[in-house]
Amino acid sequence: MMQAVVFDMDGVLIESEHLWREVREEFAQSLGKTWSKEDQVATMGRSTADWAKVMVERMQLQLSAGEVAREIIDRLIGKYTVNLPVRPGAVAAVKLSASRYRLGLASGSPTALIDWVLKRTGLAEYFEVVGYGDDTRHGKPHPEIYQKVLARLGVAPSDAVGVEDSGAGILSLHAAGMRIIAAPSPGFTLAPDLSALADSVIDSMEAFNMELVEGVLRDQGPRAHR
Repeated sequence: MMQAVVFDMDGVLIESEHLWREVREEFAQSLGKTWSKEDQVATMGRSTADWAKVMVERMQLQLSAGEVAREIIDRLIGKYTVNLPVRPGAVAAVKLSASRYRLGLASGSPTALIDWVLKRTGLAEYFEVVGYGDDTRHGKPHPEIYQKVLARLGVAPSDAVGVEDSGAGILSLHAAGMRIIAAPSPGFTLAPDLSALADSVIDSMEAFNMELVEGVLRDQGPRAHR
């Protein structure tokens, strides 16, 4: 029996991937460096420590990963303060899920950023458990964050479905043994092999509904696309 739904945040609840790319590009330009879409894809879904390390390595920076992380997070919060890009249908999806299931959030973002977003969107009250990126040793695609969230919920992986937008997130859910709803962030398509790991793929969070959630647990056949 399905007992829990666990959401990712960036790219699922908020359309933030383009802003993450934007602040990284601006940061790179300020240092006379470049940041490409391929570089951005390499950071998606990963923990703060992981993506900051990727940035240091790809741009060959003399700064520490911690310094890079603080700069990027400060720039991102500045943009969120002006306009928080809540993904259409995301708030309704969370509230609908909470009416039937226990909810968890598993995000690679740092605690301060997650708490800021949950407070601003009014969604904090709906999540029984929140998994923070800076509370895990291994970022996605490692399954640690999902394993920790499910352990705190007391729910078996086979009784939970996760909602993810990125390849790293989908691999994390797959490794954790959970059912998977893929909701790719606009502008960032999933590779066919990653889409194939999902039990269902939706083009927007507005397509999210309870029939979809219940269906992925029942359906052991071919993956669906909506």
